Amino acid sequence: MNELTLETIRAAHARIKPYIHRTPVLSSSILNRKVGAELFFKCENMQKVGAFKARGACNAVMSLTDEQMKRGVVTHSSGNHGAALAWASGLRGVKATIVVPENAPRPKKFAIEAYGARIVYCAANVAAREAAVDKLIAEEELELVHPFNDYRVMNGQGTAAMELLEEVPDLDIVMSPLGGGGLLSGTSVAAKGIKPGIKVVGGEPAGADDGFRSYYSGVRITDAVPNTICDGLRTGLGDKTFPMIQQNVDGIALASEENVVKAMRMTWELLKIVCETSCCPPLGAILEGNLDKYDFKGKRVGIILTGGNVDMDKLPWQN
Repeated sequence: MNELTLETIRAAHARIKPYIHRTPVLSSSILNRKVGAELFFKCENMQKVGAFKARGACNAVMSLTDEQMKRGVVTHSSGNHGAALAWASGLRGVKATIVVPENAPRPKKFAIEAYGARIVYCAANVAAREAAVDKLIAEEELELVHPFNDYRVMNGQGTAAMELLEEVPDLDIVMSPLGGGGLLSGTSVAAKGIKPGIKVVGGEPAGADDGFRSYYSGVRITDAVPNTICDGLRTGLGDKTFPMIQQNVDGIALASEENVVKAMRMTWELLKIVCETSCCPPLGAILEGNLDKYDFKGKRVGIILTGGNVDMDKLPWQN
């Protein structure tokens, strides 16, 4: 699969529908009054493995050939994609190996092991992740299922926005967090395909703003050093995701660490659900009024809440 279109996203949805949850869409009148807009949260924190990553990983595994299944799959992940690939691989009896940075959150590492995958640890940087994966592919001929730079994954991620717009068709803006760009790519293609006039905006932590700088400069930045509590967003755009974002996304908005934490706490308190820091740059950017040229006041804004796998002993508002 080497394309990302509304048709391939719909095909991915048909492929994975028997295995995933159709997650709810929640709203809070109190939160709406606070921000001056109507916000609709697609709750992928309630998805299988606790994250939207189940969609892309499931689509990739269900698309494997018999030969690829025999060899097994490999990826690198700070947690959610690794757990998702481990879970999806178990559905088809495929051997999964996950390269995990040493500083990945404890619950995410536990989930990967619980789903039956082998963990290989590496240093906490992108170069170390990629080197470890390349070594495993060379030695064991494993099939790479990249966390974001893979059309199978991007198509699966786009199914969340497709479901969101089926439930709330009259949105003005759709937002998703931005890390490697798999979710934002799929979101933008699904949303624009279903409703061409809709705006699609990525939310990114200011401490990992390579996507913001890449988007507005037109040159993909590959040497950034992220510094953010959003562990799932500490990665750069891929050579497949960047062109899709350039073509289909209307803007990238930044959120400070302070407003990421504020958004996380507001989501817990007002929506009564658990979400992780990597979910929160879209709402954090709204709290900053940092939507660039897009005035969200009075608009209907869909936000994809990407995951709910949190280390309860290390909540960011605790001392």
